[in-house]
Amino acid sequence: MDKYISNLEKEFSLIENGFKEEEKRAFADYKSNDNEYNKKLAFLAYKSNVYQVRMYGVFLFGYLSADEKILIFMRDEVSKDDNWRVQEVLAKAFDEFCKKNGYENSLSIIDEWLESGNPNTRRAVTEGLRIWTSRPYFKENPNEAIRRIASLKEDMSDYVRKSVGNALRDISKKFPELIEAELNSWELASKEINQVYKLASKFIYN
Repeated sequence: MDKYISNLEKEFSLIENGFKEEEKRAFADYKSNDNEYNKKLAFLAYKSNVYQVRMYGVFLFGYLSADEKILIFMRDEVSKDDNWRVQEVLAKAFDEFCKKNGYENSLSIIDEWLESGNPNTRRAVTEGLRIWTSRPYFKENPNEAIRRIASLKEDMSDYVRKSVGNALRDISKKFPELIEAELNSWELASKEINQVYKLASKFIYN
């Protein structure tokens, strides 16, 4: 297994952009091995100094996230990774969890992550579920998506606020009247809310 990770480091370190190769390999390995082997592989990969191999490991975590310990590790530890590309994959891995578990069944976990003290954990949800109203449950209940996303309109993190504004803007393409009603309820008293408002209203007022 160590040798396999070493080979991945050599191979993936040559990839400067994107994530498709890491995702493709992680899925192939997930399908080819049993869960216990894949868990060991994922944790070993995540220890790598090569961020592309950590990305691969996080994709594996997403496929294995029915295991509560792995989901908690994603929430509490992967969210601390200082590489933004790894955080992009965390968002994808969280969506993979919701897809496997069912979006409606995942509402309590979604809410838990949205209330996390770590901005990367919060953003994994707002970004990972985009476009929210293309996902089961939220497609039929767009207000449930809007309410959750909008709760972070004053988030302390610029990184999160941009994701929030863009996620609301996405929804405005199909549900402009719902987003307009939400935005009309805001008091634009802070620069944080104004930033999100400007992003979210792009297709409504421009």
